[in-house]
Order: sequence, then C-alpha cells, then structure tokens
Amino acid sequence: MTISGGFNLLIDLAAVPAELQQGITAIATHSPQHNISLFDNDDLQDVEFHWLLRFEKTSALLQGECSVMVDPLVDTGADQKRVALVVKYQRKIEAFRSIGRILGASRQIQGPDPEKTRSLLNYSEKCYFDNLAQVYEHHGGYDANCSVMIDCSRGGVLKQSSVFTLMRRCALMGINMMQLYTEDTYEMEGETFFGYLRGGYSRQELINMDDYAFALGIELVPCIQTLGHLGQMLQWPKYHIYRDTNEVLLSSWDETYNLIEKMITTISSPLRSKRIHIGLDEAGGVGEGRYRQIFGYEEPTRVFVNHIKRVQEICKRLDLQPMIWSDMLFTLASKNNSLAGYYDGGTPQLADTLPPDIDLVYWDYYHTSSQSYASKIEQHRELGCADPWVATAAWTWNRFWCALPFTFATIQASCQASKNRERGVNNMMITIWGDEGHECDMFSSLPAIYYFADHGYTMEDEIDLDRLKNCFEGVCGANFDDWVYASQIDQVLDSETPLTLKTHFAPNPSKYLLWEDPFLSHISPQYAHLNLEAHYSEVVEKLSKAVEFREEYPENGRLHMALLVAKVLGLKCHLHQRMVLLYQQGQLHELYELTEGRLVDLQAAVDQLWKYHRSMWHKSNKPFGWEVVEMRYGGLRTRLATMRDRILEYIEASKTWQQQQQQLQARSDPASGSVGNGQNELGGAAAATTATMMLMMMHRRGSMPDGDNPRPSIPEFETVREAMYEYAGCNLLMDYARVSTPTRPG
Repeated sequence: MTISGGFNLLIDLAAVPAELQQGITAIATHSPQHNISLFDNDDLQDVEFHWLLRFEKTSALLQGECSVMVDPLVDTGADQKRVALVVKYQRKIEAFRSIGRILGASRQIQGPDPEKTRSLLNYSEKCYFDNLAQVYEHHGGYDANCSVMIDCSRGGVLKQSSVFTLMRRCALMGINMMQLYTEDTYEMEGETFFGYLRGGYSRQELINMDDYAFALGIELVPCIQTLGHLGQMLQWPKYHIYRDTNEVLLSSWDETYNLIEKMITTISSPLRSKRIHIGLDEAGGVGEGRYRQIFGYEEPTRVFVNHIKRVQEICKRLDLQPMIWSDMLFTLASKNNSLAGYYDGGTPQLADTLPPDIDLVYWDYYHTSSQSYASKIEQHRELGCADPWVATAAWTWNRFWCALPFTFATIQASCQASKNRERGVNNMMITIWGDEGHECDMFSSLPAIYYFADHGYTMEDEIDLDRLKNCFEGVCGANFDDWVYASQIDQVLDSETPLTLKTHFAPNPSKYLLWEDPFLSHISPQYAHLNLEAHYSEVVEKLSKAVEFREEYPENGRLHMALLVAKVLGLKCHLHQRMVLLYQQGQLHELYELTEGRLVDLQAAVDQLWKYHRSMWHKSNKPFGWEVVEMRYGGLRTRLATMRDRILEYIEASKTWQQQQQQLQARSDPASGSVGNGQNELGGAAAATTATMMLMMMHRRGSMPDGDNPRPSIPEFETVREAMYEYAGCNLLMDYARVSTPTRPG
C-alpha cells in the first residue's frame, strides 16, 4: 500500500512480535482517521510526515509496565519528518495502550518538532492496580485488571461488530478485561425459551469475540445471573417450576442447580477465561415466594448464602473462579432491600459462612466522596474478602446520552479510594448499563471508559485531562469536549444535584420530557418555572456545529442522537403550557397557529428522531429489543396526532358554537324584532331575560339544557396541574411508566 499526506503511524508488521500482529492489523484496519499503516519499506516514498513504530517484549519490565522512547539509533533525516519510536512492554495490553498514547501525541505534533516529540514520546507507565498485588494476594494467579462490563440484557444485544469496535477502543485505552452482561441472552442447547426472541449470542459468536479479545490482550469473562434478574426467562410456562418469585430462581431445589450448571457450562466453555461472574445482585424476595410454600420459612440471608455455596461448588467442579455482586449480603442482613441498606448498613456477621474462594464485587455508582468507598471496601474485608473488586459506572441507564460530568465525579471518588497505597484494591471495573430499554447510545460512554482507564495508569489522584482529550481524539476519532457537552440534554438549569456525602444521582430530564404524555403533561409543573426552550435551543445550536463533518472528528456524527433529542425537547417543553393559556383566554386564532405551527414541527422532529434512533440501533445492536423502544415512539406519535386533531376539532366546533350563540342572542334581542312578535311589550322583555339567563347557564355548565349538545371544550386543558415532587424541580430520575401516563394499569 502507498500512503501520502498528513501524519501516518507506520508499523512494519513483519517485524512485530507474533502475539501482537493480529491485534495491530485490526486496529490499523479500523483506525478512525485512517492514519495507521502497515508497510513495506517501498511504501514510504510519498509520506509527508510519519512515525516508525516497533515493539519489543522484555522480561526486564514488571507486570503492567511499558515504556515508549524515541529510538536514538535511527536517523530521522535532515528534515525531521521521520521519527522512530520503540515500545517496550511486558503484557500485550500495555503495547496496545502505548499505540493509543502515541495517537494522542499525534494530535499535538502536526509536523517536525523534535523538542515536543521528545517531551511527549519518552515516557514509562504502569497499570496502577498491579502495585497492590504484593499487598493483597489475589486468587488464581491472574493479572490485576482494569475491566469494562457492557450490558447486553436490557433489550439491546450488541452486534458482534459493535463488540469488536469496543474491544479495539478499550485495548488502545489499556482496558485488559471485558465482561458482556448476559442474563438470558446467550443460546443454550435444548432450551428454546431461554432468551426467547431476545437475540442471544450463539456459541460461535462467543468464540469469535473471545478470539478477537485475545488478539488485543483482553480477557473476555462471562457475566451472567444465577439467582435474581431472571424474569425474562421465568415468564415462560416452561420455567415456572424454577420460580421462587417472578424474578428469582427457586433455591435449595436440585433441578435449579442442574439448570444453573447448564447455564454456566454453556457460557463459559467457548471462552478461554477461567473466571466467571455469576451475578446474584438485587435478588429481592429470595426465600419469600414459592420457596416458603415448599420448604417453609427460613431466614433469607441463610437461603442466600446456602445458594452461593451450591453455585460455587458447580464453579469449582468446572475449574472456574466465580465473582458475585455483594449487595445482597448487606441488604438481607440489614433487612433493608434498598440502596441505603447496601451503602449505609454495617458489616453483616457472615465471615464464617461465606465460601472462601469467591470474589466479591462492590458496586457503587452514586457517591462523590472517596471516603464512602473506602469505608465500604473495609467492610468487605471484614466479611473475609481480602481483595474485593470495586465497580464504578458510566451513567448510561434511563437516558439517551451518558451523563458524563456526574460520571467523572463518581469515577474520581471510587478510584481515589481504590488506589490508596495501604487499603486500596487490586481490581476495578466500570459498568455500562442499559436499564429501561437500552435507549442510550452505549458508545457515548467512551469518554468515561477512557477517564477510568487513565486512572488505572497513574499513581496520582487526578489524571492528565489535556492528554486524555488528545488521546480520545486519536483513539476514538471524536472531540472529547463535544461529547461531554452532549450531556447537557440532561443538565437543565436547576438539575445540577449538589455534591454531598449522601447517595445521589444524575437526573434524566431528556427522557421524561420526551416520553411525558404531551396532552396530559402531568410532569410539566416540575419545570414550569424554567426556560427550557432557551436551554435546548442553545444545545441544538452548539451540537449542530459539532456534528458538521470534519476529517479529524469523523465519529462526532454520533452526536446526532443528542442533537435530535434536544431539537424535539426544545419544541415540546412548555408547548402544553402555552396552549392552555391561549385556550383559557379564548384566543382561537393564536391556538390554531400554535397547533399548525409548533405542534406540527414537533411531530416532524419526533419522526426524525425516531428514524435516526432506529437506524443507529440496527447498526449497533441486534434487532430484538427495538420493539420496546419503538412502541414508545409509536405511543408518543399517536398522542401528538390525537392532540392535534382534538384541538383542531375544538377550534372548529367553537367557531360554530359562537355563531349559534350569536344567532340565539340576536333572536332573543327585543330590538331585533325577532322576539315578541304577536306579544305585548312585557312578554317580549320577559322572553329576552329568559334567553339571556339560559345562555349564562349554558356557559357555566358547558352544555345545552338537554345535555345533548355540549359547549366545545378540551377537558385536558381545564384540569389544574400539581407538582408531584414539590421541591425537586428537575432533579428527577424517572422511568417510562411513570411519565408516559399518570394512570396505573388496573
């Protein structure tokens, strides 16, 4: 291949260590700016400016260490347009992370600049979590990990190609483990209704993804559920026999463990890893449903711990090292099945009953104080887990774009506690959840993943944010600040939650403003005092510039999702409020103009968003699960159509009604001569008075005297709205069921 123009990173593939060749080929083939080339010496003649990169694996480095330096033995030429770099590494993942950092440096060095080149491209670094391996001996001799977990169970099952893309990005960030969270979204032989119509991964897909991960220095770890969160499976009659509750498996029954062993074998056998995440979180009601009917009452914590032991025995037989989410150990013991029970409760007395060879994963996505994490880490050690995992999160659930500023704050706090020299941990993961229909673009979490990864490679509490931004551009082909700004669709004026020591969250106004019933508008009192139109107009303006195609930011096109959401919300927010005011004032012409203007524009914008969202979904995910989101769009589109039709009908009927009243008034007026014909003057005056009184009564009652011809009205516009959460404003995190209608299904 012959390449020309601009910056190019050149790698002689034949000279690359064999273990890196497949991964480097994949990265070069799919580089966003197409500036990584695999070359022969004859390919360099037309290259304007390039860096030559070679790799050297050495045992002189410790696990997780790597170094990059300008090779002093290679002549750079008189014009300094050629720079030779050597990457020394111990693990594959650090070799790939080095490529990411070199791509980041290329954003700052656009031409020959020896001084800046030496400054940016002579460095060494180490995966920080490895530093604690000597303090806390981890199980099984595995490497310490920076891990990412991707939800593939909330409707959206990532296509194999999407997983490959994420793996390439993660490898260049230095993430060396990936878990695909699959509750029932993997195919199991002989179990037709396991993951029925959910798009689960086939065995061959799992093998392909494991091979791809291995080539990039990533360990692909199965991540499933073996107790709770199995309502998708348990809804089918075939699996009713395994139910404790609608979401939880029946513990202590042998057939349940036969099924669990089949699940574990199915998901783990295609993969190289000997780890497995078996879930066990949020299993509320364990032992309280059919379990109690069959076995009688037993203390839920005992039921839960006995279940862990039996599943752990299965893992041991299969030579697997299990890990579990730890929340149920705390909430069951405190008899408080809420976040407060997990985060604020004390240490349960379970140290002598928990299986010793099981890793606990402490998940905490809500705190912005490192002390909160440090205290809970210590409680996990008191449970007998010497080296717990800590899981932070990118806030992708219940929204359309990752809430990045709040995510950065929680990652910062959790990493500070986890990297503590004396009481930190050896392994961390960042989770990417898709609760409530997987509406969010999962790739919007990439800035958060990179922010997390950089924390794993520094001993400092803070990361180098400028370097991160350049690396994000080089690795992801997008502008970091633009992607963070897109989070403004959920940061509306008063929705900034104060950062306190208490548990809090990132509000999701973009979701509840979009799905709020437009005609009933029962959430509108929460934001009536705000000027959201101005906010979303500004977001539209800035994102419109950000999505304009620029060669250096080809992946900024993904910002179209946030842009179109903002466009819809700018039209939808306050529309109901404006219409009600015109209705109350009887301004029919103005109401008509608003209906045929802004409401019609809103319908068109919703259609545009729906079609773009549909296109993005099918490019990224398997088709299964889209029907859930599309029915939401269908409901919104139908309600908007009904709203428009009813308003237009009201306007037309009101005009007719007014004409009728004018005619009736005219016939009742003695001066018109239409009343009193053939009567004396007294009779005419009495008739006029009676007619006037009847008109007043009809206006008050909203109907004609016989009730068959009601005065035109829009009851939806006449009911007074009340704020559900009086002092919350827009600081709300709400799901679709809460905002789509105030009526609960009976």
